[in-house]
Amino acid sequence: MADHEAIFRFTTEHAGRIFRSLEPELADEVNPRSLVSCSLESGDELVIRIKAQDIASLRAALNMYLRLVSVADEMQEVSR
Repeated sequence: MADHEAIFRFTTEHAGRIFRSLEPELADEVNPRSLVSCSLESGDELVIRIKAQDIASLRAALNMYLRLVSVADEMQEVSR
């Protein structure tokens, strides 16, 4: 499937909370041209792996998930 792939690693004390906030989006994946997986590594590292058939699908998935991570991280600061 994947002609294009991107992997992002975020190290933060909020990795678990951000991961849980992304789970509903991962369950509702509707784009047949891309596949997104998310995992926690070593407790404080969030890993997002995006595979796509074409560069446009990769860009769209990257925009969405990077924005979701950014918002979830910002909300951790607001809720303090």
